[in-house]
Amino acid sequence: MPVPLALRTLPRRILFWTHLVAGVTASVIILVMSVSGVLLTYERQMIAAADLRAVVPRGAPTSASADATGPRRPLGELIRAARTALPEASPTSVQLSADPAAPVQVSFGREGSVYVDPTRATVLGRGDRETRDVFDSITGWHRWLGASTEGRATARTITGVANLAFLCLVLSGLVLWFPRRLTRPQLRAVTWFRRGLRAKARDFNWHNVVGIWSFVPLVLIASSGAVISYSWAVDLLYRVAGDAPPSATPRNAAPPAPVVGDPRVRGDGAPSISLEHLDGLVTTAATRLADWHRITIALPTDVEAPVNLVIDRGTGGQPQRRATLRLDPATGREVAWVPFDSLTRGLRARSFMRYAHTGEYFGIFGQTVAGLVTLATTLLVWTGLALAWRRLIRRDRTERPRESLERAA
Repeated sequence: MPVPLALRTLPRRILFWTHLVAGVTASVIILVMSVSGVLLTYERQMIAAADLRAVVPRGAPTSASADATGPRRPLGELIRAARTALPEASPTSVQLSADPAAPVQVSFGREGSVYVDPTRATVLGRGDRETRDVFDSITGWHRWLGASTEGRATARTITGVANLAFLCLVLSGLVLWFPRRLTRPQLRAVTWFRRGLRAKARDFNWHNVVGIWSFVPLVLIASSGAVISYSWAVDLLYRVAGDAPPSATPRNAAPPAPVVGDPRVRGDGAPSISLEHLDGLVTTAATRLADWHRITIALPTDVEAPVNLVIDRGTGGQPQRRATLRLDPATGREVAWVPFDSLTRGLRARSFMRYAHTGEYFGIFGQTVAGLVTLATTLLVWTGLALAWRRLIRRDRTERPRESLERAA
C-alpha cells in the first residue's frame, strides 16, 4: 500500500520549519560569533609578528641579535634579566626558539611576557600589548558577546546554545539541501552557483551551494565548539573514544602532573629550581627531537618536582607535533617521555577537537579553511534571513488582501 504524499512530506516540513525557526532565533548570535571567528583566524601568527616588531628596532634584522656575536647567555641570566622588568611577578615558563638569535620569551603568568636578547641578556620589551588587547577583546565577543565579568556566565550559556543550534542547522540543512531526485541538473542546481537568478532564487542557490561545500568543516567547528562549552560533550567525546570521562575520575585520585603555564605554587610562587641547571636540561631536550621549532620550560615551584619541557615541532597549535619531556632538575635523568601518541584516546580526541575548532590542528591550511567557512557562515545567515523574510513576512502581506477579497465575495 503506497504511503500518502502528505505523510511522506510531513517529516520534511517539520524539519524545514524547525530549521527556519532555529535559524531566525539564533541568527544574530551566530553572526557575531562568525564575524569574530573570522577576525581570530590568524591570531597566533599575528600576535607573534606584532610582538617581534615591538621588540626589534625598525630596520633591524628579524632576529633580535643578528648583529651580535657570541653564544646564547645562560638561561638563568636571561631569566634574572627578565625579572628586572617585572620585579613583583614570578616567572612561570621560558620559551626558546630554534633560531639561536631569536628573542627568548619569559612568561609571568597573567602578568604577561618579557622578551630578552639571548646574547646580551638585555630586556627587549614586553611585546605588542595593544595587539594582544585587540585580540582579547575580539575573543571576548566570540565567547561572551563582549559581556563584563559579571555577565559572562549568562553570555556563555547563550553562545553555547547558539552553537548547538548552529550544529543542528548544519545537520538538518544537509537533508533539506539534498535533492529529492539525484539527477545531474538538480545536483548542479544546489552544488554550483548560477547566474542570472532573481533575488529569491539567487539567495536560495547561494544558501544551498555555500552550505553544501562548507558542510564538513562547519560540522567539525560547531561540534568542537560544543566540546569546548559543555562538560557533557567532553564526557561523550571520551566515551566515543573508548575512555572513562573526566567526570568519572575518583575524587581521591592522584592529581595530574604539572603542565606548561600551570606550575605548582608554593609560598610566593617563585621558582625554586636552580636556574643554573636549565641549560643542561634544554640540551637534553634538543637532542630528543632534532627538528624542534621551540622548547617551553615550565618552572616548577617544588624543588623536588621534575621539570617539564614541551618540545614543539609544529606551528604552536598542533598537539600531535608536541611532546613533553620530564627531567630530574638535579641529575638531568629522564623521568618520563610523553609524546602525543602515548596519550589516552580520550585526551588525544579532546586535543584534536580543541585545535580543530580553529583549524590549527591542520596547520596554516587548516586555519585558512576554518576562516573561509566561518566567513561563509555570514553569507548563510544573510541568505537564510532573506529567505525567511520572504516566506514569513512578504507572504503574509500578499495573502491578507486575498483573504479580504474572498470574504467580500
